[in-house]
Amino acid sequence: MKILVTGATGFIGLNLCRELSKRDFAVTALVLPGEDVSEIEDHVVRILYGDITNPPSLEGISEDIDAVFHLAARVTDWGSPKAFYSTILEGTRNLLEECSGKVSRFLYVSSMAACGLGRHLEDLTEKDEALKSGVPYNDAKLDAERLVQSYRGKVKTSYTIVRPANVTGPGSVWVRDIIERYRGLFVPLIDKGKYSASLIYIDNLVDGIILAGTMDIAKGKTYFLLDDWSVTWKQYVTDLGSIIERKPFGSISFKTAWTIGAVLEKILTPLHIRPPVTRLAAGVMGRNNDVNASLARKELGWNTKVSYEDAMETIRLWVLENMV
Repeated sequence: MKILVTGATGFIGLNLCRELSKRDFAVTALVLPGEDVSEIEDHVVRILYGDITNPPSLEGISEDIDAVFHLAARVTDWGSPKAFYSTILEGTRNLLEECSGKVSRFLYVSSMAACGLGRHLEDLTEKDEALKSGVPYNDAKLDAERLVQSYRGKVKTSYTIVRPANVTGPGSVWVRDIIERYRGLFVPLIDKGKYSASLIYIDNLVDGIILAGTMDIAKGKTYFLLDDWSVTWKQYVTDLGSIIERKPFGSISFKTAWTIGAVLEKILTPLHIRPPVTRLAAGVMGRNNDVNASLARKELGWNTKVSYEDAMETIRLWVLENMV
């Protein structure tokens, strides 16, 4: 199978390209003009340059391609609605317009955040209603999902959506940002860190993406992907801190964190300053987001292959080599 990967130089995209190459898929990477491709060039057969927010730059990218794995997006916890919607919704629309009817499969990598972070998502299934939360990243992901779903039945392309939980691994934002925060200030817990960290390790996620993007049973389906670890935010943040001999300090309530985040976003985002607290971070760390991933296990045969202990050892070695 010949696969086009968007967002190929990102954290998930890079790991996905590596694994696809190992499994003998012919991978084409779509990257922004000027991006550093040194880490992916040995894992792809072709590199195309284009911008999903610029339709003319996408012309012809689907030629000689069987499937598109769409990952490109603005991935951060702050920014204006326009910044998120430009890449996540309009970028997805541009890609769908260019590739629909020309490729056999289109896999969209969304996020469990699309279901509405800020409320408890514990045991939520793919059949349950996804709700907007007012957080631009979350809402843009949900609108992009709905856009992908609207293309079903219109052309001879099969669409699949995956919703990863909080992705961790060497280089993940849930590693980099927490380690950097430990160095700069202090890292508080939300509601004493009692809720599940709702994590998925990058290797486990990539395996799920490939299964969902290639198996016939996944056509037209949506899947949550969440590891079966039992790890609270207190344990995860403490384990990360121990790598650099730091510990979390203090705790604030979810309500307080959400309110502070809303105020700081309103004040600082127009000034292009990253708020130290955001609603997205509060919704991730201050609620139970253990969605129900049983459908992926049942239909795709997907499961957690890398344990929490092995994952943290790999992360530890990476931090010591790259962030110390």
